[in-house]
Amino acid sequence: MRKRNMFGRAGLLCGLFGILMMLAGNGYSQEAAAGAVAAAPAATISAGDTAWVLMSSALVLLMTPGLAFFYGGLVRKKNILSILMQCFAVICLVTLQWVLFGYSLAFGPDVKGWIGNLSWAFLNGVGADPFTGYAATIPHSVFMIFQAMFAVITPALILGAFAERMKFSAFCVFILLWATLVYDPVAHWVWGLGGFLSRFDAAGNAVPGALDFAGGTVVHINAGIAALAAALVMGKRVGSVSPPHNLPFAVLGAGLLWFGWFGFNAGSALAANGLAANAFVATHIATAVAGLTWAICDWLYHKRATTLGMITGAVAGLVAITPACGFVSPMSAIWIGAGAAIICFIAVTFIKAVFKYDDTLDAFGVHGVGGIWGALATGIWAEKSVGGFDGLLHGNPGQFLIQIKAVLVTIVYSFVVSFVLLKLVDKIIGLRVSEHEERVGLDLTQHKEAGYTTID
Repeated sequence: MRKRNMFGRAGLLCGLFGILMMLAGNGYSQEAAAGAVAAAPAATISAGDTAWVLMSSALVLLMTPGLAFFYGGLVRKKNILSILMQCFAVICLVTLQWVLFGYSLAFGPDVKGWIGNLSWAFLNGVGADPFTGYAATIPHSVFMIFQAMFAVITPALILGAFAERMKFSAFCVFILLWATLVYDPVAHWVWGLGGFLSRFDAAGNAVPGALDFAGGTVVHINAGIAALAAALVMGKRVGSVSPPHNLPFAVLGAGLLWFGWFGFNAGSALAANGLAANAFVATHIATAVAGLTWAICDWLYHKRATTLGMITGAVAGLVAITPACGFVSPMSAIWIGAGAAIICFIAVTFIKAVFKYDDTLDAFGVHGVGGIWGALATGIWAEKSVGGFDGLLHGNPGQFLIQIKAVLVTIVYSFVVSFVLLKLVDKIIGLRVSEHEERVGLDLTQHKEAGYTTID
């Protein structure tokens, strides 16, 4: 058993605090942030838009428990509670991180294109009035809580790669570090005013930038690449790999994800309008096509269409259409959904077998690969008549090149920082449970609770 180093843990936390304070010392002051709000044009809150984004926030929150059932049904029965616990722990941990300083780092006043400062820490200045740089018809607090749900589910996606073998204590530390040092910066780069990949500069003026309507790059590539790093650092599971212990739970989880994803995508219009309607329709079409396409791939390769294949394909379709749904037509969504199923099927069925990494629940194969395809597909099929931007097929190859840049930057940053964080946490408190604990199962050894087994 590894000896736990209390001073090492304290040093880790002090180092993190020091980084945050360094960031806080740069960029805009609190007064400047308040001035930016005051200088923005007058906005009128729309009851309909506010109600829709609040409802969408609730839908996105539901996705994390949905993910818990999706992942939980796929693991061995001795580990189901550990998956449910990890997902609910993420909701609690990241929510607190978000309101204390995470939101300010991700969306606060820009520090040279890299990160937000801490002007909005502790929700200072985040109240009932709109911040028109992000949303002119809803309260700033509503925008903040909507984005909080994205911050919650993104690190939860990663656990699919290391399910059944990480200590709960290590999980909590890693998730908090990853949310702060990976998710928040990437969210600022792509979505924050002034982020170096953003479509808007610090003053809110439109500039050439990456198209990511609801999180293909910020959420899925980011989490999927971190999942690959986790699978490589953690190594393979002990014992033989078993089929899903409760496929009906996984189907329930997939259904909840599909349902909640309408808030994820259509809610990202930040208004109850035609753009939200387009995102809603495109999301549903791409998901249906992807589920059907994966079933056909299963039928052709395995000689049987499977339930697991269809729900996995549906999730791949949801992932791929996420960055595109506000920029492409519903008919283009057909091609994006079909491509997601085929490409992710190849990644899960063949690439993983060739390279022999143990991505337990295919977090990289579906979210990482599907997110990359979706981000690139956005640059191919985007139409100005839908979301204001043309892509490669509509005469704008430059947008496709920007999408490639955003994808590559996110892949490199997420992998390197995630790998370092995993190694750091492993050195300080140890990442992995013992072989005996893994064989017994994490439900009993980490939580002393039972999903199906009995406690003596």
